[in-house]
Amino acid sequence: MSLLKRINTSSKANNDTGFGAGASGYGGRFINKDGSYNLRKEGIPFLRRFSIYQTLLHLPRWKFIIVLLLFFLGANLLFTMLYLALGVSDFQGVIGHTRWQQFKELYFFSTETFTTVGYGRVNPIGDGVNLVAALEAMMGFLSFAIATGLFYGRFSKPQSHLIFSDHALVGPFQDKTALMFRIASFKDRHNITNAEVIVTVALLQQNEKGATEYKFYTLPLERPRVDTLMMNWTVVHPIDGQSPLLGLLEEDYKTADVEIYVHVKGYDDVYASQVLQRTSYTYDEIRFNARFVPMYRESEDGRTTILELHKLNTFEHM
Repeated sequence: MSLLKRINTSSKANNDTGFGAGASGYGGRFINKDGSYNLRKEGIPFLRRFSIYQTLLHLPRWKFIIVLLLFFLGANLLFTMLYLALGVSDFQGVIGHTRWQQFKELYFFSTETFTTVGYGRVNPIGDGVNLVAALEAMMGFLSFAIATGLFYGRFSKPQSHLIFSDHALVGPFQDKTALMFRIASFKDRHNITNAEVIVTVALLQQNEKGATEYKFYTLPLERPRVDTLMMNWTVVHPIDGQSPLLGLLEEDYKTADVEIYVHVKGYDDVYASQVLQRTSYTYDEIRFNARFVPMYRESEDGRTTILELHKLNTFEHM
């Protein structure tokens, strides 16, 4: 039996996902685990496509700090080389005699000029070095203005602060079988209100002409929204008469190159803004005949609820 005939005929394909249907043009998953699109753009020059601001805004924190330090050290090294090329004799207050001692003094003079501190022992007297020092001072305060904007943008940019379970599960649910995964809001005081989730499945099928193509289906959910997402949320898709997954066996998930695309959005009252997060599960990230274990408990004094975030990915086989 071809895979096409095994898809539930009562399921209606969603043609508005933004993804094409041709199977030969795709490589790997559609959505990465971190929510970014698994896509590389070509055809126009790199510098037209590349955004320095957006790149710095989305760099991991440690990489961002390293970039700032390297820029600061590199810029001052460049100006130090210019000062040395113009001549140490164009400065007064330099007390070093060896080349290394003079290099250190001019390097720290450069850092003082760049940051507009200007301690005053070493100062330029030649026209050339004065011009370079003026340009460095201008570059310094402009650089700090840009860095301040980046810091503000990184701190103020709304983020969802949501984490997803590493695996989606297919297992018993009430008197049916269901596909399920878990979400949790992990930041203190960041609660998502009016949280909504849309789950789409991509299935590789064979059309009437014998060619393979991807079709996308929006999965009906047991609960597509919650008023407040302050704990964990197990998102459940019952595999019933309305599900495109009805009748598919475990090996069919691999044959159909199944990918579950998840889109969550809601209102974060700390940012006072709408936030969203995406992720996906490929067929090899789906576990069968399993269920999640509870991840919250009552505190010892019985006065509060403890959300055990370390259990987000914990499940048991049936």
